Amino acid sequence: QNNLGMMYKKGDGVAQDFDTAVKWFKLAAKQGHTSAQVSLGLMYKKGDGVPRDYKAAEKWWKLAAQQRDVHAQTNLGMLYGNGLGVQKDFKTAARWYILAAEQGNATAQYNLGVMYRKGQGVPQNLKTAANWNRLAAKQGHTSAQSNLGLMYFFGHGVPADYVRAHMWGNIAATNGYKKGAKLRNAFEKKMTPAQIAEAQKLARECVRKKYKGC
Repeated sequence: QNNLGMMYKKGDGVAQDFDTAVKWFKLAAKQGHTSAQVSLGLMYKKGDGVPRDYKAAEKWWKLAAQQRDVHAQTNLGMLYGNGLGVQKDFKTAARWYILAAEQGNATAQYNLGVMYRKGQGVPQNLKTAANWNRLAAKQGHTSAQSNLGLMYFFGHGVPADYVRAHMWGNIAATNGYKKGAKLRNAFEKKMTPAQIAEAQKLARECVRKKYKGC
């Protein structure tokens, strides 16, 4: 049922039909299938095949989140963090993000890093913010890579290090993140040619090692 829902949602082998996708997702979701619950929540959030209804999205995501589904937990964090269909509540958002981040979800780790940097729903802690950004960055999350570069540049939560700042900005840029390229180029204005060369070398090594030890 879940797979049929996904096929109709994407138009894989059948004509794309959100209404039919919702029908199959509901059948699976009501039996406790977490992926179907997450997908059904997304359909309600976007208004695909059903009227847009954030409360319905919250309902289905909570059922999946209670089964430790990281996507549902992350989505709930976004709902509460942005006040979509619920009262904006950074503490509740952080609670859901923490559950997902501890299971390794890169988006949750990045968002949690932002919350610790700003002190939203959690005590402000730049070191903890840097740690969560690093975990997400090592999974290829480009916004986290860019943020980590900024934190190294300004010495927020980590020792100030222009070489590391350039390295992470460059990696984000290489992964297609335009802001990373802008930051990298801005960092270069404060660096010597030797520092830039070292940063470029470290970036190549970091990508080659798939971020291990970076």
